[in-house]
Amino acid sequence: MRRQYLHLSAYSCDQCRGPVVSGSIAVREDEISKETGIRQVGAICLSCGHKQNKATEPGVTRYFPPVQWESVNAIDTTHITTAHVEALNRAELH
Repeated sequence: MRRQYLHLSAYSCDQCRGPVVSGSIAVREDEISKETGIRQVGAICLSCGHKQNKATEPGVTRYFPPVQWESVNAIDTTHITTAHVEALNRAELH
């Protein structure tokens, strides 16, 4: 039973100190196997839109429990593009 899991973490933005949310997706072939195929899906500050891929301050990253996520064979890139455009527009307003 192959299952996909979403991992989320949060840390402070280097530019505005707002919350950066970072996500990755991993796959488990069964309940006892290790996760494989780990893929970063991105990171963005929710306050200013800065794309900060990793925390720079040690020990301040908050990790949330993995969540089983429906596996999708094809990703609709229009949603990703729309999210990036909205983030850029938000950053330009500040």
